[in-house]
Amino acid sequence: MSKTNRIIIIGAGFAGQEIAAEISSKGILGKVVAFLDDNPEKIGNSEHNIPIIGPVNRAKEFILKMQVDEVLIAIPGAAESDLRRIYAILQEAKLKKIRILPSISQIIEGDAHLIQAREIKAQDLLARNPVHIGLIESLEYLRGKRVLITGAGGSIGSELARQLLSGGADRLYLFDHGENSVYEIERELRILQEGGVGEASTIVPIVGELQDRDFVKFIIRRLKADVIFHCAAYKHVPLIEENPVEAVKNNIFGTKNIVDAAVESEVSRFVFISTDKAVAPSSIYGASKMVAEELVLNNNSKTTNFMVVRFGNVLGSRGSIVPLFTRQIMKGGPLTITHKNVKRFFMTIPEAASLVLKTGGVGSGGDLYILEMGEPILIRNLAEQMIRFYGFIPEKEIDINYIGLRPGEKMDERLWTEEDTVIKTIHPGIIKVVHRTRLKGQLESLLKNLQEVCYLEKDENLYRNRIYLREILKKYIPSIKMVENEPEY
Repeated sequence: MSKTNRIIIIGAGFAGQEIAAEISSKGILGKVVAFLDDNPEKIGNSEHNIPIIGPVNRAKEFILKMQVDEVLIAIPGAAESDLRRIYAILQEAKLKKIRILPSISQIIEGDAHLIQAREIKAQDLLARNPVHIGLIESLEYLRGKRVLITGAGGSIGSELARQLLSGGADRLYLFDHGENSVYEIERELRILQEGGVGEASTIVPIVGELQDRDFVKFIIRRLKADVIFHCAAYKHVPLIEENPVEAVKNNIFGTKNIVDAAVESEVSRFVFISTDKAVAPSSIYGASKMVAEELVLNNNSKTTNFMVVRFGNVLGSRGSIVPLFTRQIMKGGPLTITHKNVKRFFMTIPEAASLVLKTGGVGSGGDLYILEMGEPILIRNLAEQMIRFYGFIPEKEIDINYIGLRPGEKMDERLWTEEDTVIKTIHPGIIKVVHRTRLKGQLESLLKNLQEVCYLEKDENLYRNRIYLREILKKYIPSIKMVENEPEY
């Protein structure tokens, strides 16, 4: 007979109690032997016949004494400083299995589920204190509506989908050009629903290509979506510098296709996800997102409220620096950083998604919003914290190498320009920018010139011509950098 998995839950609040009750009812998942909680009024009491035996700083003692196999941290509102303290204490006990419930933005009060627990990751300890959003209230505008997410298999798109399970949407359309990405998020959402998370939204997976104008018009008209969250984009800066035409075709003309389709089908709300790299862009990626921002805001109408939500980097997104650092640490280093003084804005994926959903409800058509990112973080500090998370000493056991800025990269990013007027809203974490167009009535001519490069039209010499593409962008966006010895095609 196999040994019963013995579990301590840290946090005897609503989330911990819900998880303990679920584990008890299912039986086969293990046995909760105790709660730990720092509230002295709770210690000595019990919940669901499980004793609350002491504060977190005695965790090592209790884990060893009670032969605990797993600790589950059930404090959805915990600050990152508290999580770092808890994790350091648990490390002393040499515990192999530590799971955590997601942040409060993903947990509806009184409705936590074991299926939401996952292994603790470095990014859980790296983030700033998140803005807490009342998810049910924030999502009320989506109740009974048909909601479409482009790029639904990506980091932000998939997190929007997870949180939207609790919004009471009638239908949730998952649109992505990656078959595997759609499959994975669809399966995850169905498993979450089976585990009791959220409401009975109908989940509809859609594999399709935004660059296919006819298909996009057809599918948006057929789905009758009320709200669109447009997250899909090619976004890896150095890779896009090597594939600039395809990035422009996808990020600009793909956006144009779905914007046109939304107008034609009278979609009520359209929320475009943008990036700090669109501010005074030096890269093709940043330029493509800047033009897409202009395109979206330029199409605001009486029937469709178009808005832009701009923010910086998110911790742990696919292809981002946190997964890269993790892989580098796992192979013994070194960690590679472009420059010792390079900085970036960071927030967690759940916080970004919850603020996007909030903005979609409180924002006005034709407006640009910025998520409040706090102070930018030195990448070298992030690297050192990650090395310590995995139990190593920076520069002694794991080296850090500085490799220089790559094409299209900047030392630091900004969330708005000096010419922009920034207004704090009544909603925590959301800033409004009185946007001044940076293309000054030249959007249509820019699109016409870019179209000659992205599509085979009259002049075959212009088709896929990288140098010509960059020259066009440089003409309209002076901050774009020309590349020495760039191949023509």
